[in-house]
Amino acid sequence: MAKKSKTASLHKTLRGRGHETLIQLLVAARKKAGMTQRDLAQRIRRPRSFVGRLEAGERRVDVIEFIEIARVLRADPKVLFGRLVE
Repeated sequence: MAKKSKTASLHKTLRGRGHETLIQLLVAARKKAGMTQRDLAQRIRRPRSFVGRLEAGERRVDVIEFIEIARVLRADPKVLFGRLVE
């Protein structure tokens, strides 16, 4: 019989409420910056499909990518993150 872990388990976050909020914040910041998905992809040196999959909720964004994307969009990553955790 397998032992239960004493640590809290992380719930799947892809397509969860927090993930959806993160996507909404990034899409709004991109649009406010007047950029298309293609513009953003070029600025972060990734294929357009990277941005498309991220915005469709098919891909997670790690904290380093989040900071890079926010800065490219001329948004303060601390402010965006603050909105996420409110």
